[in-house]
Formats: sequence, structure tokens, C-alpha cells
Amino acid sequence: MPLHVLHVSSEVYPFSKTGGLADVLGALPLEQARLGHTVTVISPWYGELGGGAEPHRVAIVSVPGMFGEVEIGRLYQNGVTYLFVRMAGFESKQLYGFKNDVERFIFFAKAVPFAIAAMGLQPQILHAHDWATGLLPALIKFTPVPTTFQRVKMVYSIHNLQYQGRWNPWDVLSWTGLPSSLVHSEGLEFFGDVNMMKAGIVYADAVTTVSPTYAQEITTLAYGEKLEGVLKRVQRDGRLHGIINGIDLERWDPVTDAQAGFSDWQGKQAARARMQIELELDLQRPTVALVTRFAQQKGIDIAIEALGDLLERWNVVILGDGDLFSEKVLGLISRYAPHFAFYKGYNEDLAHQVYAGADAFLMPSRFEPCGLSQMISMRYGTLPIARDTGGLHDTISPEIGFLFPEASAPSLLEATDAAFDVWQDPTAWSKRVHAAMALDWSWESSANKYLELYQRLLA
Repeated sequence: MPLHVLHVSSEVYPFSKTGGLADVLGALPLEQARLGHTVTVISPWYGELGGGAEPHRVAIVSVPGMFGEVEIGRLYQNGVTYLFVRMAGFESKQLYGFKNDVERFIFFAKAVPFAIAAMGLQPQILHAHDWATGLLPALIKFTPVPTTFQRVKMVYSIHNLQYQGRWNPWDVLSWTGLPSSLVHSEGLEFFGDVNMMKAGIVYADAVTTVSPTYAQEITTLAYGEKLEGVLKRVQRDGRLHGIINGIDLERWDPVTDAQAGFSDWQGKQAARARMQIELELDLQRPTVALVTRFAQQKGIDIAIEALGDLLERWNVVILGDGDLFSEKVLGLISRYAPHFAFYKGYNEDLAHQVYAGADAFLMPSRFEPCGLSQMISMRYGTLPIARDTGGLHDTISPEIGFLFPEASAPSLLEATDAAFDVWQDPTAWSKRVHAAMALDWSWESSANKYLELYQRLLA
């Protein structure tokens, strides 16, 4: 049965992006539409949209409890309807990082049901993503909204549990019109604040996260970010689900990629040689690469601690930015250490070249809800060396990649030593490369799993 699915997110590739959330919203709706469903995506209309987007202004909407009106813009692309809400607080092209982020996204969430009703749309499923949309299920259940939403089923997806959206309850109740009776330990309340992530978890009909292992991990003290108790209850109720992401196979295609241009082992070796020559690396050594944000979650400090030992046998390439201390340390090392290349920032062409040309890809994450880099690297025949956690556990077979148990430099180095030993046997290494490149990371399987969940909720 064809469905009408409404996705709500603070960022959607290519229009707005800070991380993997945007990539999911750039791919999952397209795949669901390709499978024959009606799909609408709604997000804020920031001061500047990516991809040269110029939405057509189609409606002016009044939202109860908000000063002023909001403007709705619309675009159609590849079978998906994209709606954009222009309102106070979103004039900048910057997505986050303002003192009033919680207030901004609460008012965006308040506007969503009225914007959808004004467009005459009647979704059966509302799929909200991450903390910025976390209050939507509560707003729909406990405040006056258009009748369109009386029978809608709500799915809430956790992409990263670290970011939760907390604010004092007095302001939140004033902004939302939610009843004060919801501010208790089984509802909105969280250590004296209202927690938007918790609200989504508690009041949605189903909760998903982006891998089966991460869905288990977040019910534990080590990974639950103080929400493990409520997540355990959701798990016991049968409402918690883990569904692996896919990747954009057109954007990441080694055959058509100008920085790769290969489909087999021989082509991979040619791309490897080109990268090593361009980055002035030793052609006789294997190359391990890291493309990442410099954040504690991603384990950049672990990689830096292990770097001296790694450089005894490997070329090392690191591309990324974030933590200023890590940037300065890596910049200093790159001035003096042979066999090491560091690029500060993100460069799309260089990232593609590194995925294509490296032998191995390093992911020392302390936690990883899903991870996309390991899928991209395997598609390009670059074998992952990764911490055994979350989506990395679910996507990296020991017959292809190399997993290490602890978030520590010694544990990482044991895995890189194992990988080096295999690399010295070209037959064994090429077998793994062929197996990696044959894997299917398309969104079709993931999209179907979400659709199956939607159908169960509507049954």
C-alpha cells in the first residue's frame, strides 16, 4: 500500500548540512519515493540554502502562540516534495551554535503541523529526526493542531544521542503551550530541565536509531547519555528499533568518480599510486587514511597517540578539522614527519581521492551510531580498521576489515599490525578488497525496513 510519509529535520542535503543527519535526509526520502510512496520533507528555510536552491513561495501561515506569520517555500526534486519554513530566528545561513537554538527549533516544530495543513497534505506517517524535532510528538498529542494530524503515526529517529536539546521548563511550557502535567520523570523532565530528545523518545509511536548494535548500546550506562533508563523502557515495550543507513551510491561511485575511475583491483592500484605520488608518500608502504571531524567521539586523540608507531610502517593521511589542539598538533607533526600528510578542513575532491587511493581507513571512534565512512571506504576497496562499536560492528565483517575492542592506542595498533601482516600478502589483501567492493550499501534495504515499520504502526 503506497504511503504518504512526512520527514521533519533541521538539515537536509544538499540544502543544509553540518553532518550525517543531512546525508540521511538527502537519501532516505529519495529511495522511499523511488519505491512508489509519496514523500514530503520539511526543514527550516535558512538565510542561504545549498545546491543553489530557490524555493517557490507558496503560502503564508499563522501559527497559534507565535508572533508574526511564517512563509512556506516548495521545491520538487526526483519525486520528493521539499518544504521550507521561513520564520524569525533562521535568517542566518548558520544552522546551530546560537544561544537560543532550543527556542528556535521549538518554534519551527510548532509551525510544522500548520504548514503541512496549509499545503493541503495528509501524511499518514510523521518521521521526526534528532533533538531539534523532538518535541513534535508531544506537540501533536497535547496541543491543538490541525485535524490532519489526529490519526498520524509518529516515528522518532535518534542519530546522535549526545545532542539532546535541554532548556528550563518554564520557558518551554510558555513557548509550546504544553501542559505542566507533562513535566515529570516519566515525561519531559530531565534533571530539572525539559529534554527535547527525551520527549521524542517518550511520546513517539516508535523510536529508531541508525544501527542494531547502537540500539542495544544506548540502553546501557556506558552509551545511554543518562537516557538509558527511558530507552530500556522503550525497548521493553518493543518500540526501539535499529536500522542501518545506506550511502549515496551516485555520489560515492568509484567507477564514475573523477578521483577514482576504477572497478577492479588493477584500477585500485593505479588510483593508489596517483594519490601517493601527489601527496609525496612512499610507494613501497601501505597507506592508512582518516577523514573525520576532530572530536572526542571520533577518537582523534587516540589516532594522534598512535601516530608515532603507525609511521614506522605506514603512510598516514589525515583530512579534517574541529578540535583546535588536534589541528595544531597534526599541523606541527606534518612539517617534520616523513610518510605523513595532513589537510586541515574538508575538501570534497581530496576526500574522494583519499577514499580511492588509501589501502586502509582508520575509525577509532569511542562510539559510532552508524558511520558512513566505513561503507564508503569499502565501496572504494579501502579496508576499514575500526573500533568494534555501534554501526561499525554491524557493517564490518572480520573477513574484510579489522576491528579492535578498546578505545585506546594499544588496541588500535594491534589491529593495524594485523592489517599490515595481511597487506604483505597481496593475494590475501586483494581477496578482501574484492569482497569489500562487492558489498551493497544502497538505501533500498534500509528504506524498505523503515516502510515495514510504518506499515506495522498503521496496521
